[in-house]
Amino acid sequence: MERRNDMEVDDVKWVRLGDYIEQCDERNSASVNYPVIGINRDKTFMPTVANLDGVDIAKYKIVTKGMFVFSGMQTGRDICIRIGLYDNEQLALVSPAYTTFVINDDKKVLPEYFFMYFNRAESDRYGWFISDSSVRSNLDWPRFLDIEIPLPSPDEQQKMVNVWKAFREIKEQNEAKVAPLMQVCQSYIQELKYKYPKQEIGAYIHRIDERNSDNQIKEVRSVSVSKYFNETNAKVDKNNLSNYKIVRENQISFVQTTGNEKCLCAAINHLGFPIVVTSVNEVFETDEKYLLADYLHLIFRRAETDRYARFNSWGSARETFTWEDMVRFAIPLPPIEIQRAIVNIYKCANEAKQIAEEADRLSREVCPALLQHVIHS
Repeated sequence: MERRNDMEVDDVKWVRLGDYIEQCDERNSASVNYPVIGINRDKTFMPTVANLDGVDIAKYKIVTKGMFVFSGMQTGRDICIRIGLYDNEQLALVSPAYTTFVINDDKKVLPEYFFMYFNRAESDRYGWFISDSSVRSNLDWPRFLDIEIPLPSPDEQQKMVNVWKAFREIKEQNEAKVAPLMQVCQSYIQELKYKYPKQEIGAYIHRIDERNSDNQIKEVRSVSVSKYFNETNAKVDKNNLSNYKIVRENQISFVQTTGNEKCLCAAINHLGFPIVVTSVNEVFETDEKYLLADYLHLIFRRAETDRYARFNSWGSARETFTWEDMVRFAIPLPPIEIQRAIVNIYKCANEAKQIAEEADRLSREVCPALLQHVIHS
């Protein structure tokens, strides 16, 4: 690759990254049982999925806070440069196949800026472009070192890093709220089993069979195993949806078959608009004076409900959990105020999850745009 080392382009210097990083290779010679990690395609760290039985972890590399972990294997195949910036105080281990390195002068190159540059689709595509011609299309270390990156002033780097950190802080803070809130929500439901007798829900749910006869509603959805409405992957003629069932706000639809899904696929419509589902799905609403649809859906999300639906599914060719089976489903039915309190806890958890997802999405959109602005300003 032709080098443009120290060349000015639109007042931003482009430099060979190999001049600003240095490789580390500290091995776990004492065989300490530090957590073993790897890198996802989204450039985040994860616990290793490798079987470590009989593996000599003394050969593994120690990763410390502020260190980069890089793998050029299969860069071309995955169209992804696997690189991560480790920011945990806890020491960790990575396979000897990974390369570990640090910035050699963080007054000139901020580690977070370096990571931001490679946390872009454009950088991944370039890595794919310069990968070798082997079957796995690897990006080897010498070739990686020859990549040139734009190097704005430290002040400009810091401005971008501050934005990235702000999004990341919002993401992490809200992610930290989700699990404990969900746990509280489910623990309350568990406690209700011992405080209130179970009642069959048949008296509190009403079957709906409203068809899209005028073909006005074009929003076709399917029910996923995660119990949400998804845009369907099936080929659908949107000019011929008259036999589809309408699902309106706060109504629930469930898939009767459970054999392939291994769960009860049931979703509640909180999309803000009516949708249609295949006519083989069941659709119903609850009597909100006695049973909140959101409370019932929370119970549908429990693993024990999936086990119940599977156990009570019938049929040799296609195992089904029918409407008749649904009306016999029994749940603890507390007063509506308690149901609402539990639902509100869940809504807080779900809102935190959505904020975290939005912060992550914005960081992936805004930060590359800021980089482009600085590079070409």
